Amino acid sequence: MHIPAYAHDTIRAAVLPGMPTSRQVGGLDCRLCDKPFGEDLAAIPLGPTPTSGLFGCRPCLSRLVTRARRARDAVLAHDAERARAESAAWIPVRDRHLARLDSVRQAAEAVAELIRGGDTEALRVAWLLVSLESAYTWIPDAPEPPASVDPEESELKDEAFRLDLAMITAREAVAERLVYRLINEAQPEEPEMCEEFECPEGCSGRHDSSHIDCGPDAIFDDLAEHGITVEPPEPEPLSPRLAALLGRSEAEEKLSPLPDIEEQAPVVLTHFGIDADDPDVLVSAAAVGLVADAWREGPLDVIHAADGGPSDGEIFAQSVDLYRRARTALVAARDDGPEVLLAFVAVASDVDLPWVGGSGFALRTVSESVAEFVQHVDDRVWFTAEVMREQGWRAGLLHRATSAAFKAPTHFGMPGWPGAVVSAMERLAVLDRSGAPEALTDLAAVEAALLEAPDQLGADALDWISHQSLLG
Repeated sequence: MHIPAYAHDTIRAAVLPGMPTSRQVGGLDCRLCDKPFGEDLAAIPLGPTPTSGLFGCRPCLSRLVTRARRARDAVLAHDAERARAESAAWIPVRDRHLARLDSVRQAAEAVAELIRGGDTEALRVAWLLVSLESAYTWIPDAPEPPASVDPEESELKDEAFRLDLAMITAREAVAERLVYRLINEAQPEEPEMCEEFECPEGCSGRHDSSHIDCGPDAIFDDLAEHGITVEPPEPEPLSPRLAALLGRSEAEEKLSPLPDIEEQAPVVLTHFGIDADDPDVLVSAAAVGLVADAWREGPLDVIHAADGGPSDGEIFAQSVDLYRRARTALVAARDDGPEVLLAFVAVASDVDLPWVGGSGFALRTVSESVAEFVQHVDDRVWFTAEVMREQGWRAGLLHRATSAAFKAPTHFGMPGWPGAVVSAMERLAVLDRSGAPEALTDLAAVEAALLEAPDQLGADALDWISHQSLLG
């Protein structure tokens, strides 16, 4: 007889009080009703082992299980009712706070827009900021949701973050307007400049400035005049544009990250059967290489081995999804610049995003090496972007495609993937799949999914395939 977990405490409370008789300990009488066991009344062991301890009969245990189930259902119903009541009370509280945040945010955006227009007088600008800061200060602390509400609900935090950004924008606009107002007010009149500037009639002779660039080091000298010493940073190397203006070649200013990539990479890719002159093939291989270098290797191995870490199937499914995202970002980088690779970084290093394939795993659920993992992804993608900036879009593709040829020659997205699938299906067809996930029942559908979208098989199916080493 199966005894559900929720009934253990109820049965224990009925069994333990009092001293059992020798017949009950010997398995001759039921501990609960004290009736003797026989052909019509079987003994069901209650522990500590199947052959020793106390025993009960099915009618008594069924009665206690029914009692426990009713008690559990009553508790669940009570909790559900309490959750509904708490939610009904929480929603208007949350909405009122969100409305206040939204109103002040709109006010901050309006202040910034009004100031940028330039028609508002300086004193009015100052008062606008004071009244805006007052409204911001009077916003109450964010209300705490009840225990039954998802503690990870981010709507309040997101709206508060948007408000903070709007306040920063408004403060910057006010500061810039008032700073230049003071500077321009202090400037002497220079009517002799009006002719050169082709000033309209009635000009005061004071020619306003709206942008002043003092350079990177003036602030340290200015502070020194007030007795404050701050060590300035080491001078940065000149940008290629300034180096060219000063007569220095770009090669003299900064060496290329991968100077021989255009000559050497096509030879390596050809050796591995990858046509470097086919843009579609090259982009796909580069996407595989970007995922392998930036996401798969390094800190992810530590996360994989940690308690609660992702399984082989979960990593497989997520890598397929990230391959598609990497490919999309690399294609967009050709026209929009390497900065669009940040879209891949945002997903690949998102610690809250549940993984694909029905996994539900998220990086935040483990503590091992997550910070190092996020930095690793950012560093590797930054290098690819830097190669594209310095040597062109194709050079960045060649670099990551070469990496894929060495590290993942038969991964999804590579020319060798269809052959790997054919080999895996031949082996899968002769395996005993009685314990395999249901998604692996129809071999034709499995083969189609592996060729087109392996992650659609689900993390469990891919985990089973990985454990059988079907794909190498």
